[in-house]
Amino acid sequence: MQGDKDYVGATPSWVIWQLLTRYTRANDLVVDPMCGSGTTIDVARDLGRRALGYDLAPSRPDIFRADARRLPLEDGVADFVFVDPPYSTHVRYSDDPACIGRLDAGGDDDGRAYFDAMDAVIGEMHRVLRDRRYAAIFVSDSFRKQRGRPGGRFMPIGFELFAMLRTRFKPVDVICVARHNRKLDRGNFRKAAEEGNFFLRGFNYLLIGKKESAARDQS
Repeated sequence: MQGDKDYVGATPSWVIWQLLTRYTRANDLVVDPMCGSGTTIDVARDLGRRALGYDLAPSRPDIFRADARRLPLEDGVADFVFVDPPYSTHVRYSDDPACIGRLDAGGDDDGRAYFDAMDAVIGEMHRVLRDRRYAAIFVSDSFRKQRGRPGGRFMPIGFELFAMLRTRFKPVDVICVARHNRKLDRGNFRKAAEEGNFFLRGFNYLLIGKKESAARDQS
């Protein structure tokens, strides 16, 4: 078992496996600033990598309590950084007022607080990563039904985070990961989509970037 299949919002272990087999080597240090149920730690260790996991609400003893915007790590120590952040406020991860999952990407501030927080997280990912190594974000757009608003409120989280990622990292790939969520096949979901005039979301983005600070500094 890698992570906890019953943990709400758990990252599919095969997504992390794909990343680590492609972009890391044995004994590399893998860091997950929003570790959740610990899937990243388990996959990394099974592949012979070292791992450090952080979370505001640690779910087990080998996950350290820390805010992803202020990691207790030195600069340039990680060989790979992976994060699966909250997709706005759909899941209540913690009662901690500092939890980014309490920030609404479609709120009255047009999501400014959420996206500012995520920009700080991406900044920390870049800071702790070694030069010429890779980082990845697994994320989904979000949608909320609203009365009197055909189509509801769409929050293009994936596009916004990719724009932030590429200000610090060289874009490597954008992958569409089919979720195969059985809930989407339920009649009530399809009926609600038809009546509310919105699309069912069956994919996540996997955004991959490479840190190339030294090359940029020489240009």
